[in-house]
Amino acid sequence: MSEQTVQTPALMDVEHLAAIRANVERFQRAAVTRWVTDQSTVLDVAPQDHAGVRSLLPDGARLETLDIDPRAGATYTADLCASNAHLPAQRFDCVFCTEVLEHTLQPFDAVDTLYRLLRPGGRLLLTVPFNFRIHGPLPDCWRFTEHGLRALLGSYTELEIDGLPTPDRPLMPTHYTVAAARPLP
Repeated sequence: MSEQTVQTPALMDVEHLAAIRANVERFQRAAVTRWVTDQSTVLDVAPQDHAGVRSLLPDGARLETLDIDPRAGATYTADLCASNAHLPAQRFDCVFCTEVLEHTLQPFDAVDTLYRLLRPGGRLLLTVPFNFRIHGPLPDCWRFTEHGLRALLGSYTELEIDGLPTPDRPLMPTHYTVAAARPLP
C-alpha cells in the first residue's frame, strides 16, 4: 500500500476506531488514578494528535512530552528508536505511550528507551492496536499479539496486558492496553 493511497474506511474500521479511542481514555483514567500522584513526574509520548493525559493529572503532577516531530512543541524531540543521550535517564514515574509503538521502525529499541526514562518502580502505560487498519502517521509497521508484547517487554515486571475483544472474532482483539513496571534494584 503506497502512502498516496487514500481509501474510505470500512464500517468495521470506523467502529474499531471508536472502540479504541474509548478504551484508551478508560485506560488512561484508570492508570492515572492508580499510579499518578500529585508528586509524580509524567511523560506523555506523542500527545499532539490526541488529548493526551494532561487534563487527567492531579494538581502538582509534572507533565513533560516527547515527540519525533520538532514542530510538535514537545518538551523533548527524539526518535524512540535512536540513542537519545539527551533524554534524562530514570526521570519519570509514569510514561504514557498510547498508539505510538506500531509506528516505530525498531520497537525493541523504542521499549528500551522508555525503560531507560523510567525510574526504578516506574510504570510504562502502553496501548497498541491489533485488529485495526493501517493508519497514519505513516509508517504503520507493526501489530503486536499478547505474546509479542510479553517478548517486547521482557525487561519489565508486573506486566498487565488486557485485550479489547473484537465482536464475533475470538482470539483477535481490537486493541491492547499494557501496564508494566521497571523493576526496583
